[in-house]
Formats: sequence, C-alpha cells, structure tokens
Amino acid sequence: MTIEPHGGVLVNRIVPDDERDKTLEWAAGLKKVTVGERVVSDIEMLSNGGLSPLTGFMGEADYRSVVNDMHLANGLPWTIPITVSASKEEADGIADGEDVILVNETGDVLALLDVEEKYDYDKAERCRKVFLTEDEAHPGVSATMAMGEILIGGSITLPGPVPHRRFTEYRLSPAQTRALFDEKGWKTVVGFQTRNPIHRAHEYLQKCAMEVVDGLLIHPIVGETKAGDISAETRMRCYEELMEGYYPTDRVALVVNPAAMRYAGPREAIFHAIIRKNYGCTHFIVGRDHAGVGNYYGTYDAQYIFDEFERDALSITPLFFEHAFFCKKCGNMASSKTCPHGKDDHIFLSGTKVREMLAAGELPPPEFTRPEIAELLMEEYKKGTA
Repeated sequence: MTIEPHGGVLVNRIVPDDERDKTLEWAAGLKKVTVGERVVSDIEMLSNGGLSPLTGFMGEADYRSVVNDMHLANGLPWTIPITVSASKEEADGIADGEDVILVNETGDVLALLDVEEKYDYDKAERCRKVFLTEDEAHPGVSATMAMGEILIGGSITLPGPVPHRRFTEYRLSPAQTRALFDEKGWKTVVGFQTRNPIHRAHEYLQKCAMEVVDGLLIHPIVGETKAGDISAETRMRCYEELMEGYYPTDRVALVVNPAAMRYAGPREAIFHAIIRKNYGCTHFIVGRDHAGVGNYYGTYDAQYIFDEFERDALSITPLFFEHAFFCKKCGNMASSKTCPHGKDDHIFLSGTKVREMLAAGELPPPEFTRPEIAELLMEEYKKGTA
C-alpha cells in the first residue's frame, strides 16, 4: 500500500488479548460515564485507526483549532471536532488525570478514558462554524445542542473491540483493509461514501472512477444517521445484490464504515476523505452535495472546500463528479458535462420521491435503480424495515 495514514502512523488503541483481563480488573472500580451511539462510533473509529492520528477525544487546543481553522493544533488538516461531553455536575466529579470508564447505554464497557483536561465550549459557535447554521432542524445542530456543557479531552484505551452483532463479516479495520488491498494487488483504490442505497447515479460514478484505479472500496456508513434515512440493514442488502450482479467481484470490496453521520456538508467531505485515506484509499469520490442535508450548503461546496487545503497535506486524491442522471435521449447515464439534452429528458429521483413511490406501492423505475434493488426496497418497505 502506497499511501500513509493521516499523520503518518496508523493508531491502534486496543490492548493485546493477554492484557485484557488485567485491564478490566484494574478498571472495575473506576467511575462510569455513559455515552450515546455517536460517541460509541467515535470510540470504535479512534481505537481501530480510522481517525488517525487521534488517540482519543480532543483537548481544548485541538478542539478550538479544528472549529476555527479546520486544522489540528499541530497544523494537520482536520475539519470535524471529535469530542465527548458531560454535564457540569458529572464533570465536577471527575478530576484531571483521573481514569474513567466509558460505557454504552446498556452498560457494556467500551473504553478507558485518561482524563487530561476538561473545558467549556460554545455550542452555538460550534454549530455556526462546523454546520454553517444554528437551525436546530439541522440534525448535526440538534445533536450538538443536546450534548453536555463540558468537554473532556484525553486518550482512550479499549480492553477489547467494541462489541457488535451487525455486519461482523464486513467490519474490517484500516489495517485489515490495507492488507486486503495488498493481497488483491491494488496500488490505487477509490473510496465511495454512502448513507443511501446505491442507485444508478452512484453506480455510474463508481464505474467511471474504476476506469482509472485498480479497485473500488464501497464504504457505507452504518453508524448513527438521521430519522428517515434508509436503514443500514436494507442498504447493505442492496450493496450485496448490486455487487453480485453488476460489478467485477475481483475489483470491488464492501466494508462498513462505523462512523456516525454529522451532515456537515463541505467539512464532512474533507473528514470522509481523511477516513478513507486511513483505510488505505488513494482516491475518494466527491459528488454533489456530499454529506449535505436540506438546503444548508451549496450544491458543489463539498468540492470547492478541497481548494482550501494543500494537496500534499491531504495526499488523498479527490475525484469530483457532476450531478448524474439517466438521459432518455442519450439512452444511458450521463452528467451535464456529457449530455446536451434538457431536464425534461433526465430521470433522477430524490430520496423523498423514492420513499413516496414505495409508500404508494410503486417501484422506482429501472432508469433510477436496478430492478433487483427496486424489488428489495419494496420488500423492506412493506415489512417496515426499510
């Protein structure tokens, strides 16, 4: 593999198997801090190297540098704050230098947090700068405003991998995906970010990119997403179906991305590129309105933001694509760069329109998605599991 992880070192915060029991025994008497699903995803990504070079939750210097300047305090590009919060009352009961246990909402031990510092922060400022809005209808703003008043910075250590019951065969760490790419002989790999079922426009972008690289990593988000998004289980079934029927299996890998969605638009496009760099990708597809929601960002702002960073500092190569659609006159998938015809000849359906069609018992047309995928979506929608 030719691309280095972000910052040069692939982080691993999971203790060796032979130290696990001793670590759990030592931690048994520590204070517990309960965290939600978004932080659980961050813990997994911190522990397996997906968020390299971070070794834990950001201290104040990194936090303020990321929010204000889109770089870590050491100057390395970074656009999304990775933090764990607590109520003021809870934070007052934790001393600097103390170790605490982070547990999920069912009480499972996830990680040990070495508390290096506690600090105040301005939620409204974070929302304005990261999401470009304070509107609580934005899911990222809503999640931020629900956080505790105090942020806790410090490195984490995991006594074992984060426990999972879903997608275990697809849950590869960055070290494992890099080994997989080496095994396949891929020197160049393009990553594709998705939180939706793959449709014809996605397929078009991926296959265009596959013409210039050795392999494709389909890397769907399976962490927390907003209400109304298609379930991760349904999306994974769609990816499996599509790969079996329409992709050369020796040139494609399907691996889940444990991260949670922030819906931060342009900033999240950079964040997603850094994650794929850590997983070993040399290229990353950035389409229209990447990681967007509502009308908070310009259509191609997620592409323009890459101009604000030195290419060598990111090192992963973004592949920018226009809005893709099926053109009835061309008879195939196209974009504004390749199609001379008007919008009346173009077929592209929004996620909202697709859900409306499914609710009415209508299958999305084959120009939008493959028939097998349309049938699968209808099946899941009828069962109420979509």
